[in-house]
Amino acid sequence: MRSIGEVARDSGLRVSALRFYDRAGVLIPAWVDPVSGYRWYSPEQLAESRLLARLRRVGMPLADIRLVLAGWSSADADLVRKLLEAHLRRLELGLSDARHELSTVRALLERRENPMTLVRTATAELTVSAAELAAALDAVRFAASTDPELPMLGGVLFDLESEALHVVATDRYRMAVAQAGTTGHDGTRVQVIVPAPLADAMRALLTDDASAQLTVDGDRVVLETGDRQTAGRRLRHEFPDYRRLVRLPAGRRVLVDVPVLREAVGTGPVRASKVREQDGVSVSISVLTVTADGAVTVSEDFEEGQDHVAVNRDFLLHALAAGARDQLIVEFGGPTAPLAIRRPDAEDTFSMLMPVRLEDQPGGRG
Repeated sequence: MRSIGEVARDSGLRVSALRFYDRAGVLIPAWVDPVSGYRWYSPEQLAESRLLARLRRVGMPLADIRLVLAGWSSADADLVRKLLEAHLRRLELGLSDARHELSTVRALLERRENPMTLVRTATAELTVSAAELAAALDAVRFAASTDPELPMLGGVLFDLESEALHVVATDRYRMAVAQAGTTGHDGTRVQVIVPAPLADAMRALLTDDASAQLTVDGDRVVLETGDRQTAGRRLRHEFPDYRRLVRLPAGRRVLVDVPVLREAVGTGPVRASKVREQDGVSVSISVLTVTADGAVTVSEDFEEGQDHVAVNRDFLLHALAAGARDQLIVEFGGPTAPLAIRRPDAEDTFSMLMPVRLEDQPGGRG
């Protein structure tokens, strides 16, 4: 007999997923300890658990998986073959439908006159605190994309409006926003995407508390501090409307001790992180949970009745470091809402991490 932990390790399914499949009648353990409630599986069920994991990865419905497992060991495998063929046809039809819908959206996009999709020529000249701009770049730079397929995200957005300069970066899975005060601008909104190398060169100039001069002249962006200058061309793309993306549902806010949380996330037990696929890249996942007494912990599984969210562990560590405070506010909006990390002293400086969807559901004991 194999324990539920062994089956989880050898099949790639989580323990809580195996509990869920037991309750759903898909993979019922060979024996359950009547005293402890712990589940045990026969050697044959390990092969079934691996098969189950494969079928779930391709999105086969549980009802069909139940029949596949029932027919797997029978002499006549015709039912299994037919179920596999039927699911493959569904996937092919779904892909065909998806291509049709995306083609329609692309056609609509080409016909639509949306000013947000046009590259606009802008001119602005303003003064900004070197310290504030440096802090803003430090707070957002980690979130800039390195994906060559999305060049519009490969830099840092400078969004100038009235007397505020919003600095924004995102790679789809995380977003960071910060703000620096300005003087000398007439209030007209100007947006430019500063390429990541130029943003890094700007940051290198911002080494003291003096003011800096920022100039936008068409495609050219210039930053001057004293007798030093760095300049380059803006990215000729439009940044997504980040103001829509930062509208989050009301959530639970918890003040956390950053060194303690960073230690728990970075060096905690291995079971605190689960490996999942993110754009074809294997990443480590941390499940953050708010306990009944208001503490944030790193959990192995989702706990019923608690606030929790699963996020990319490395992204979380980056966001905590970028927060640059010993205490930060972690805002939970729910398992499917972004996790927000805010500075207690600056609500306009924050980062957001997209949740990682885990297929398994909260469960009971082993």
